[in-house]
Amino acid sequence: MTATRFVFRRRALGALALVALPGVRARAQTLDRVSFQTNWRAQAEHGGYYQAVAAGLYRQAGLEVELRMGGPQQNPAQLLLGGRVDMIMSNGFQALNYVRENLPFLCIGAVMQKDPQVLMAHEGAGNDSFEAMRGKPILIGAEGRVTFWPFLRAKFGFTDTQIRPYTFNLAPFMADRNTIMQGFLSSEPFAAIQAGARPKVHLIADAGYENYQTTIDISAKMVAEKKDVVQRFVDATMLGWSQYMKGENVAAANALIKRDNPEMDDAKIAYAVKAMNDNGIVLSGEATRLGIGAMTHERWASFYQTLVQTGVHAAGLDLRRAYSLDFVNRRVGL
Repeated sequence: MTATRFVFRRRALGALALVALPGVRARAQTLDRVSFQTNWRAQAEHGGYYQAVAAGLYRQAGLEVELRMGGPQQNPAQLLLGGRVDMIMSNGFQALNYVRENLPFLCIGAVMQKDPQVLMAHEGAGNDSFEAMRGKPILIGAEGRVTFWPFLRAKFGFTDTQIRPYTFNLAPFMADRNTIMQGFLSSEPFAAIQAGARPKVHLIADAGYENYQTTIDISAKMVAEKKDVVQRFVDATMLGWSQYMKGENVAAANALIKRDNPEMDDAKIAYAVKAMNDNGIVLSGEATRLGIGAMTHERWASFYQTLVQTGVHAAGLDLRRAYSLDFVNRRVGL
């Protein structure tokens, strides 16, 4: 075999190797470039995206994906609206805001079926249920006051007089065992344990707060003009999440996470993955039947009605403009 024929054959075999996802076409020459902005610094809660990069799933789908790490000085929604990025990591609440503001953007998939937002108390302090927290001071941040707090207020009789400023600092919680604070299921409880506390964690989603989290938001223009690219990105992403949550060859993905965010270590990552798995954050509800990233009209309608009833959103919103089911519910990852 001549050198020229050998190289040609290797390239041809490489093109065939790209066919690894259902419906994916082989692309030997060029890759479609896609940029995706996360909502915070790299962490296990972004693991499926890093897995799709590390395991070559995006490239197998004919994509060159640039993961852009978020942080405290970035606003992903503004970057999306300004055309600085193709897609962003967001949540169902934001998708409804697009419609309210008449913006041509929407949600096309929801990695997390449960919002990981929690209220965290100390064990043995008498705050063993949401009802028990009624009337007690709670540390709540600015975003929480307009998203999940109205739900808690309506369902459990909380009042705004309970709110105390939350500065994303664990010190007040550690200083007073009667303190109650907001947090993320997979983050603040771990930090509290490491600091010597015994946190009692209350997942707000389990109380009926149906917000989709870690969604994929995109412009209506890109959906219309690059539907095939978008579908391949969604399928590869959900396969990445399936592998990551199962712990299938994820060392390279975790290495990328730690490279991008040196504050991450193996213990933090392991705790976060276990917390997400134990509580069905990614794989629960409709996702167990329709695949990772699943969404339904019924779930969106129920969440919207909750926001209307709690005064967060006005009635009459054209809900179907907030999302599309065209790219999910394909049983990817099952």
